[in-house]
Amino acid sequence: MRPATHALRLLGALLLYPEPGLRALLPEIAAEIANDGSLRRIDRERLADLLGELMRADGLDAEEAYVGLFDRGRAASLHLFEHLHGESRDRGEAMVQLAGVYQQAGFLLKPGELPDYLPALLEFLGCRPPADAKAIMADCGHLVRKIGEAVAARGSRYAAIFDAALVLAGEAGLDWAKGIEPEPLDNVDDDWMDTPAFAKPDEQAATSTIRFMPRPGR
Repeated sequence: MRPATHALRLLGALLLYPEPGLRALLPEIAAEIANDGSLRRIDRERLADLLGELMRADGLDAEEAYVGLFDRGRAASLHLFEHLHGESRDRGEAMVQLAGVYQQAGFLLKPGELPDYLPALLEFLGCRPPADAKAIMADCGHLVRKIGEAVAARGSRYAAIFDAALVLAGEAGLDWAKGIEPEPLDNVDDDWMDTPAFAKPDEQAATSTIRFMPRPGR
């Protein structure tokens, strides 16, 4: 029997690089999402739009669009700790901590995959009981939302994944109003090098930090 959080695994798969192997699975993923009662109707509709776009697109075009969205610039990086720690020592310590959570649960990362890679985290949460998924998303939801709203601001249907994942795990969804005006893509290299994860120090202090620690009694 599939866990109630199974849809998170589907969302994690959709966030992967759209290479031919994944594209071949899109009709199957689309059918599962269409029939998943854990997702809101609006989420199923938005995800169907994304899946339709991916299935209609030329493979190379889909890959180029993915790279342009997630790999060029810091705002939409799928590595969560990049938005908190950059390349500091704190990021390494957080990686070790999260890797320990995976290991304790018997979850193995793919070779070369980092623990804070959001598709991997969603796959992990999709194998856990709802209470565990909600506890972990409570720690990192502000980062998932931050990335999702950056994706929405660029007018990408990929934003539907972030919104659905947040709501599934008991968090508030995206502020779609932030997606009305597309985010300019000029000087993305400068954005990657110079823009901090949070604009002001007090904003960072106001958000919860990611602990990924087991909750008492679990």
